Amino acid sequence: MPATTTPDELAALLDADADAAILDTRPPESFDAWHLPGAANVPYKPNQPFPADALPDGLDTTDRVLTICAKGTSSRFLAEELDAAGYRDVSVVAGGMRDWSAVYETVPVVARSDLEIVQVQRRAKGCLGYVVADPRTEEAAVVDPTRHTERFRALADARDWEVVRVLDTHVHADHVSGGRRLADALDVPYHLGANARERDVTYEYEEIARNETVSVGGVSLKAVPTPGHTTDLTSYLVADAAVLTGDALFTDSVGRTELEFGDADADRGARLQHESLQRTLLALPDSLAVLPGHASVAADGTWSPTPPGQPVKARVGALRDRLPLLSLSEDAFVERLTASAPAKPPNYERVIAINRGRETVENETELTELELGPNNCAID
Repeated sequence: MPATTTPDELAALLDADADAAILDTRPPESFDAWHLPGAANVPYKPNQPFPADALPDGLDTTDRVLTICAKGTSSRFLAEELDAAGYRDVSVVAGGMRDWSAVYETVPVVARSDLEIVQVQRRAKGCLGYVVADPRTEEAAVVDPTRHTERFRALADARDWEVVRVLDTHVHADHVSGGRRLADALDVPYHLGANARERDVTYEYEEIARNETVSVGGVSLKAVPTPGHTTDLTSYLVADAAVLTGDALFTDSVGRTELEFGDADADRGARLQHESLQRTLLALPDSLAVLPGHASVAADGTWSPTPPGQPVKARVGALRDRLPLLSLSEDAFVERLTASAPAKPPNYERVIAINRGRETVENETELTELELGPNNCAID
């Protein structure tokens, strides 16, 4: 019988560049939109004939083979067929791409006696959340948590930190936020920037006005509105160490603007984005660390600019020097952003509705399917 490989074990295999063939049994359109690095598409459904002709050239019965699908069903059937055909080392990725989407890495990015910041990386989507703590008082804040809130709670618990507030940088479009749920579970304040009222958010939150500061122990988080990607996007300046930029500024690009503004009004969003970058974020000290809300994950699962498990960060001065988009005039910047937006994130309109409190989805399977696929929040 085929063995089972957990998603975490799969991550370790990928990181080690292990010699293994990965066979993805999902339909071609699903595979093309999002798949594991190095995977081959072998579309297969239960009770179909063994797809010998669809197997990768050169695959040998002695090779290590992993099968994966959406949830682990059709991939198990293929693994059993491979086992029956004489393949000696076959295993199924448990839970398929559904459970792969819930694999996380925790990466320290700032470690001082008076401040710690840990980056929480959602490997499949490149979503980046943060736990900001004062190690002296053991108080912490969570910023941009995904819906897998247990990952953030476990991180804090392992360090004996008490989470005293939760913040989101904006109403997200590519994934379901866990901010409101985490704050409710812990009975702590949940914060959004003051401009969130423009998004017609229906649930309760404590707004943070421009330049207002909230604290965790002796660590300050200052609200710095940076609209453009969305009207409500607020970056958070963490003491003298870092700025959490959400989807305003990444380490290899900037945030797209038409997901909220639409194609017809994308010009206005792009001009807001240019102003936020030039007059706010790039006006910060060169030495400040930029900690974004996403890494770039391509359809083939590859990360940029660093592999998962490594800090995704850059200095303000370094980004000013190396990102061509940041040196464009306003008109050239607007033309660039409005002329070549990438494909929109899957189901983004429903995801936005959920994050505004306009729609409720409790079923975990449905939530997983809404989020499947890489994030597409940056300009290519």
